[in-house]
Amino acid sequence: MSTTDGRSGALAQAHTPVAQAPTPGHTLVPYGQGRIRGLDAGELGTHGIAMDRLVALGLPVVPGLTVPAGSADSLCEPETARAALELVEQLSGRQIGDRGRPLLLRLSASASTEVAGLPPDLACIGVTAADADDLCAVIGREEALYEVWAATVRMIAEYALDVPGPELDDALLDAPEPKARVDALLSTIARHGTRPYPDDPAEQLALAARAVRGRWASPRARRSRKAQRLPADMALALHVQAVRIGPSDLSGYGTAVSRHPDSGRFAPQGSFFRGVRRSAPPPHTGEPLEKIGGGTTLLEHSLLTLERHLHAPVSVDFEVRDGEVSLLAASAQSRPPLRASVCLAADLAGDGTLGPEEAVRRVGPAQVQELLHPQLRLTGAEELLVQGLPASPGAAAGAIVLSSERALELGAAGTPAVLVAHETTPADVPGMLAASAVLTGSGGIASHAAVVARGAGKPAVCGAEGLRVDPVAGTVRIGDRLLSEGDPVSLDGRTGAVYAGTLPVTLADPPPELSTLLEWADGVRRLGVRVNADTAAEVNTAVALGAEGVGLCRTEHQFLGDRLPLIRRVILAADPDARTEALLALEHAQHEDFRALLSAVGDRPVTVRLLDAPLHEFLPPPGEAGDAATEQRADALREANPMLGLRGVRLALLHERLYPAQAEALFAAWVDVAATGVRPELEVMIPLVSLPEELAAAAAYVRGAAEAVAARTGVTVPYRLGTMIETPRAALMAAELAEHAEFFSFGTNDLTQLTYGFSRDDVERQVLASYLDRGFLTASPFARLDPHGVGALVALAAERARLVRPDIKLGVCGEHGGDPESIALCDELGLDYVSCSAHRVPVARMAAAHSALREPERRSESETVS
Repeated sequence: MSTTDGRSGALAQAHTPVAQAPTPGHTLVPYGQGRIRGLDAGELGTHGIAMDRLVALGLPVVPGLTVPAGSADSLCEPETARAALELVEQLSGRQIGDRGRPLLLRLSASASTEVAGLPPDLACIGVTAADADDLCAVIGREEALYEVWAATVRMIAEYALDVPGPELDDALLDAPEPKARVDALLSTIARHGTRPYPDDPAEQLALAARAVRGRWASPRARRSRKAQRLPADMALALHVQAVRIGPSDLSGYGTAVSRHPDSGRFAPQGSFFRGVRRSAPPPHTGEPLEKIGGGTTLLEHSLLTLERHLHAPVSVDFEVRDGEVSLLAASAQSRPPLRASVCLAADLAGDGTLGPEEAVRRVGPAQVQELLHPQLRLTGAEELLVQGLPASPGAAAGAIVLSSERALELGAAGTPAVLVAHETTPADVPGMLAASAVLTGSGGIASHAAVVARGAGKPAVCGAEGLRVDPVAGTVRIGDRLLSEGDPVSLDGRTGAVYAGTLPVTLADPPPELSTLLEWADGVRRLGVRVNADTAAEVNTAVALGAEGVGLCRTEHQFLGDRLPLIRRVILAADPDARTEALLALEHAQHEDFRALLSAVGDRPVTVRLLDAPLHEFLPPPGEAGDAATEQRADALREANPMLGLRGVRLALLHERLYPAQAEALFAAWVDVAATGVRPELEVMIPLVSLPEELAAAAAYVRGAAEAVAARTGVTVPYRLGTMIETPRAALMAAELAEHAEFFSFGTNDLTQLTYGFSRDDVERQVLASYLDRGFLTASPFARLDPHGVGALVALAAERARLVRPDIKLGVCGEHGGDPESIALCDELGLDYVSCSAHRVPVARMAAAHSALREPERRSESETVS
């Protein structure tokens, strides 16, 4: 492009008056003039609108014009076509037929919206057999002209000159070379067409317009529009562009995107092709953008300008003529790489184009989750073994192991393993932590396997129907497929899919810009975000991910694995002396655990739930108690429905030294930690309360423990006492419970189970899938908080509790605390915080911010309804 050409691009077109075609009432609109004329996408098409935008931004564009949809038929007439040709010559500063600075035309089409199946571009309009060789000499590559010309001639022949398609196909069979194909097509047109292919460029343009409209009216195109639910008579705008011919070392065309797909940073990526632009360049013929004659500076400037205008990663088509870049098309990427969107949002806020709140809006909670977890790289050729429930996000591949011991062995050897079991128990936790992933045949997203996996950041798929594990034989049967221990499998905890073999995994590597966006999100949200964590390691992970404290420490999880015998000795003690001895050992172990936990928490709040686990999780399997008397005591404690049996506060009221032992260990640990200058905001929580009397009795145990520690150490430990709202009755009795409790934490896993009467370990696999298919439910109530039932109980409890104790602190500690829609509901209900597993903390931070940003909309909707 010469200097004259540059002026005829963005700037010249913006000041060119609208040209009237000779045919009355029809208008030719140069790029940049559409909006001045008051024309919208319905008349200009998406391409015309995009080119108007580029001109308005002062960017270099290929000279061209739009024939609006309402007058597009007129371009089929030679008079209008000639007027269009002359206007493009004027805009480009070149003439068709000029051998020194050659010019050709390209015809394209666009509709009022993005449409699949548009007619292809027709380029090389204006070429004749007489001047083709001269043009090739300028380009320096014969095939670069003839391949594009052949495609244009063929479409004009079929759709404008009525040459039957089979005749054209036959003509091309014996013409493998591009030049020979053109000769064969021109000869076929002369024999079978309604007229010979014209040399007059205006007549060629008129025929090209007729061909494009004929293709758009074809049965195939109509079927395509019907499949897209578009009007059968959808109108097209036509666009005539200059094709400025130049030497191939300084000319060509290409595509580019503004952001690197892996890093997300601004770094234009794309391909450059030499010759005349075609709709589908031959594969593997492109060159890096760095090969563009004259460099990429103007292209980079254009991409940066467009990003600032569109507020999105962008894609452009461009031409290079005489070493200078002109844009052919530009748009926001329809599906940009996630990292690109995150980095751009931070960049736009960093340079003041957007405010921090708007930047936060542009990155959703689901995108945060995707960046934080590994992903399988799928091609579509994978063998799907089973589709289970997505219990814990992330992806992993490894060898099948059927026991916790084998998982520990492979983990020690550095070999990835997938622990496969019918269901997991507390004894399996060490193996779950050593494995790369967990797969179970039973249970749902609130099951033991799911909760432990989420807390540890391990991918998990639960409730895999048809999975049969035979530990003795060392096999796993999934449907008709028999796998052996050691066979490789891959699973995706985000989708619940399990595949055969070892699939490639993309490791999580979020860009630093995500941390920036999350910090801005923290400044927007009202709702606090805590973590469900049971160990110092989990707390350290969560704090690094932005947790503001611990919303749930499940003390029973401290007895998993090697510690399991401690709690078994308490429960199965033969006499009071044996139980006292067991409680002393338990208190000592818990003291060490609590001291490490509180040190990691620092000065943040920490809610410690006293023992709450179904009794069956602590009992030995039948026949493994060790002796006949212990076996008999264990059998006497087995329950038909342990989730509703002797657990939580009920167990503590029957074993009256249990909660005091735990509380004394906790308060003594706080005294030790406080001596180092760290003062955690301690909250002690009583679980599974339904009666105010239960809470009052348990609260007395805790007060007694605090007094005992104060008498022993001289330190009065500051703490709040509260309860977990897990039963519908507790929600209904919130006012009475608030007389004893300084805070409520809604345990929405159990509250959902008991409100619906659903077993959270069984119903998802057997019932919920059917209910979802039949439209009874839109999501699993264990994954998304039910606003009408469970949510209504939470709202009622919050209202009644605040009437009694206005400053009562209210939070959610079920895994709903990591679900974006559930978080929004908690925000609407006015709760103070949500608590979730460590690796969902960033998701919760972003979800809480998005909920806060929607608050004005919710308020407006509420005012409109009222």
